[in-house]
Amino acid sequence: MEDHSLEKDLNTLIARRHEELAEIKSKNVLPYEYQYPVDNCSTEIKNNFEKYEGKTVKIAGRLMAIRKMGKASFAQIQDKDGRIQIYLKRDEVGEQYDIFKLLDIGDLIGVEGFVFKTRTEEISVHTTSLTLLAKSLRPIPIAKEVIDEQGNKKVFDQFADKELRYRQRYVDLIVNPHIKDVFAKRSKIITSMRKFLDSNEFLEVETPILQSLYGGAAAKPFVTHHNALDIDLYMRIADELYLKRLIVGGFDRVYEISKDFRNEGMDKTHNPEFTMMELYVAYKDYEWMMKFVEDMVFHISNEVLGSSKFMIEGNEIDFKPPWNRVSMVDEIKKETNLDVLTIEKDELAKEVKKRGVKLSGKESKGKLIDELFSAVVEPKLIQPTFVMDYPVELSPLAKKHRTREGLVERFEGYVLGREICNAFSELNDPIDQKKDLWSNLNLKQKAMKKLIKLMKTMLEL
Repeated sequence: MEDHSLEKDLNTLIARRHEELAEIKSKNVLPYEYQYPVDNCSTEIKNNFEKYEGKTVKIAGRLMAIRKMGKASFAQIQDKDGRIQIYLKRDEVGEQYDIFKLLDIGDLIGVEGFVFKTRTEEISVHTTSLTLLAKSLRPIPIAKEVIDEQGNKKVFDQFADKELRYRQRYVDLIVNPHIKDVFAKRSKIITSMRKFLDSNEFLEVETPILQSLYGGAAAKPFVTHHNALDIDLYMRIADELYLKRLIVGGFDRVYEISKDFRNEGMDKTHNPEFTMMELYVAYKDYEWMMKFVEDMVFHISNEVLGSSKFMIEGNEIDFKPPWNRVSMVDEIKKETNLDVLTIEKDELAKEVKKRGVKLSGKESKGKLIDELFSAVVEPKLIQPTFVMDYPVELSPLAKKHRTREGLVERFEGYVLGREICNAFSELNDPIDQKKDLWSNLNLKQKAMKKLIKLMKTMLEL
C-alpha cells in the first residue's frame, strides 16, 4: 500500500496556514502589502554595530526561525544579504503581537525598531512596529541543525537534492542563501568583462537570434516556424557569421554577450541554452588574442574577487599571465608517443579505442585526434593553459600555420581540464577558403552518395 503520510502532513500544514490567513483578515490586517520602506539590511547593521547601536532601522525579509513565547518572542528574518534576529514584546507592539503569533516560517515581514545586543551578545533589532508583507500558504523546506558532543554541526532535512534544486532555484535560494553569491558573482563578472572590452575600444552589438541559415559552429540547431512569412527559421548556434560581417563592413572591434542554442546532449559543461561572449578584431592574429584573453581574465578575477589565485576543486589556480602555452600535437605525442600528423586513420582509431573511447567507425581523422586529445591530455590541463596549433583536419577554416606544415593557428584555453575559450587566426585568403569549403562539400557529397547506394541495395533486398 502506498504511504500518503507525507502528502497528508503537507495538506494539514497548508490547511492550517489558510486558517491563519482567514484569522489575519478577520482582524482587518492586509496580509499582502503593496510596499514597505526598507532603509537598512542585515549585513550592514551587523558589520557596523557601533554605528547603528540604539538607532532606529527599517528592515524586511522572510521569517526563517521563530521562538514564540508568552509575552515576548524571538525570530530570525532573512533579507537579501543575510539573517538578523528580531525581538518582540507584547507590551510594546500591542495587537501586532497577536498577528505575529499567526505567522510561520516563510512569511515576509517588515520590522521597525532599534539595534541592540542580547545577553548572549547577538546583534538584534528590538521591534517597535511589525508589518505583515506576505503570508506564505505553502511551507518551505528548512534545514535542522544539531551540534553533537564533539561540537560538530549536523544538518538534517536539508533541501539538497540536486535535481530538485536546479528545477526549483527560487526555493534553493531561500533555503541555501549562500547560492545567491554565485549569481551575484556571475553578474559582476559579466559587468567587469563588458567594462574591459569597452575600455579597449570594442563596440557591443546585437545580432539576429532567429536565422534563415545558421552557422559559425558545428552543432544541431533548434528549428522554429515564422507564421507570417511561412518559413522555418533556426535559433542561432553562434554569433560568428554576423559579427564577421561587421568586421568586413569596417568595424575594427566588435563583441556580443548573447544567448545561443544547440539542440544536442546535456552534461555538466553543456546546456542547450547558454550564454557566450564572442569578439572579433581586425588586423590581429591568435598570438595577440591569447595575450588579450589572459589579460582580460586576470583583470576580471582581480576586480570581482580581489585576487588571481583561487582554490577550486582542491587545486590552487592562478590566472596571472602569462599562461602556459603548449602544442596540441606535441602534448599528444608526449602522452602517447604518437605523431597524429603522420599516423594513418585506421591505426589512430585503434589507439583511441585503447583509451576506452567508444567509436562508431564513421569518425573523421580530425575527430579521432580530438577524441585522443580529450582522453590523454585534457584531464592534465589544470592550470590556465593555451593549447595551440591544431591539425588542419580539426580546423580546416582557420589560417594555415606560418611555419609548421599540416597545422593551423588556433588555440583553446583550458582550466581544470575544461575548455573556456576558443580562437584562431582568421582564414582571410578567399581562394584558400573556397578550396577548403569545396573540399568539405565534396566529402559530404561522397558520403551522401554512399548512403544513397546503401539504401538502394537494402530496398532491392
